[in-house]
Amino acid sequence: MSGEQELGITESKEYNTGEWYAEVVQKAKLADYAPMGGFIVTRPRGYELWERLQDHLDGWFKETGVTNAYFPLFIPESYLEQEKDIVEGFDPEVAWVTHGGHEELEERLAVRPTSESIITPFISDWVRSHRDLPMRLNQWASVVRWEATETKPFFRTKEFLWQEGHTAHATDEGAWDEVMTRLDQYAKLYEDVLAIPVLRGCKPDHDKFPGADTTTSVEALMPDGKSVQGGTSHHLGQSFAKAYDVTFTDEDEDEQTAYTTSWGLSWRALGALIMTHSDDQGLVLPPKLAPEQVVIVPIYNEDNEEEVMQYSSEIAAELQEAGVRVHLDDRDERNPGFKFNEWELNGVPVRFEIGGYEVEDEEVTVVHRPDGEEVVEDRADIAEAVDDHLDAVFDKLYAAAEENLVENVRAVEDVNEILGTIGQHGGYVKTPWCGDEACEEAVKEKVHAEIVLVPMDDEDVPEAQLDDGEALELEHDECTMCGEPAEEVAYFAKTY
Repeated sequence: MSGEQELGITESKEYNTGEWYAEVVQKAKLADYAPMGGFIVTRPRGYELWERLQDHLDGWFKETGVTNAYFPLFIPESYLEQEKDIVEGFDPEVAWVTHGGHEELEERLAVRPTSESIITPFISDWVRSHRDLPMRLNQWASVVRWEATETKPFFRTKEFLWQEGHTAHATDEGAWDEVMTRLDQYAKLYEDVLAIPVLRGCKPDHDKFPGADTTTSVEALMPDGKSVQGGTSHHLGQSFAKAYDVTFTDEDEDEQTAYTTSWGLSWRALGALIMTHSDDQGLVLPPKLAPEQVVIVPIYNEDNEEEVMQYSSEIAAELQEAGVRVHLDDRDERNPGFKFNEWELNGVPVRFEIGGYEVEDEEVTVVHRPDGEEVVEDRADIAEAVDDHLDAVFDKLYAAAEENLVENVRAVEDVNEILGTIGQHGGYVKTPWCGDEACEEAVKEKVHAEIVLVPMDDEDVPEAQLDDGEALELEHDECTMCGEPAEEVAYFAKTY
């Protein structure tokens, strides 16, 4: 197979979404499949995307009082047993270590599925007084959840990278403020960095994190109509604090039990990014995350090679000095057409094409990755103009994703409409719900859709979640599935 053929994406995003996604991930050199089923190898380009995402989020965490730590990969079984809900919730997913070398261990060690049961005991040791609170810890790590059977890189693998924050607070209100701060930061990451609008809300009680009082999440709608749980923030109340004796003395020297939270975002965000913006030419990246924001492709012949390369090099140096991540593709063994295709496949937001005409006229031809729009800019203003072009690319990506979201939130008040709408269109169906899990199961059994969120209240709901400004309250106050009094509005969707 020739180089040109190897570069091309052969599957269709619209008609063969799963195969298309896998092909983009591999041909854009983001990841490969590991020899063990359910695992992937993250290639340098894919890992750089994770690092850039991490830089944004980690900076926001630290600005709001979070410090990083690291806890062991292995968790003693007795630690998990201290919180029965965790054992019951995670046991099917836990990978266990039973031997060290040839010796059988006296106590099984869990490969962490999450770290409440190893971090909370240390918070208990480190907290003595109200002066030690709030305590905010975060770790960047990997976890293993063995239930994954069908691997989709970044979306679902047995091992995945994430961050998990764990905090302790003197009051219930303080813990809830923490939960909302992290949820807002997750929404900011998706909307301001990844160019993906999200919905915010709570999970229904039967789908909460085990042991939590409340689980909140951000949800992103993919172009194929499925929802991605983009990040979760849990108000754990006092359940973990009581199980692990997280207590402190208040200002009156009385002993009190703390309130705790946990919150996490995984590299599933990269899966959402790839799925949302990429196309049949390959990967499409928003400027804030792209390893290269601008690629310069010189176009020359024997007569003008020196002038074109000198002109291109000067522009590259100027952009680099201005803080732009720029790459000059000066390979002489590849023609410009090949380079165009390769950088489109790699998702670079902006391409500069520089040939003899550009040198002669002191201009630059600028091409936007999402739609191929071409603009000619004066050479003298190129450093200032490039920021506008990067912003324009971001705006195009966000607008397309927002349009997909707004057009695919549908209010429905008849159970057959739920089934038909999700089956035909996908997207989110919002409908009155009584709060009974059985009513969700009735929908799940027929169209494999579930409740992905319940809005908290109007002021917590992004504008894009509303249909032309309509209020969340629907006309009827009976549950669409059973006819009993409705307690809230539920959003149903198929999920990744």
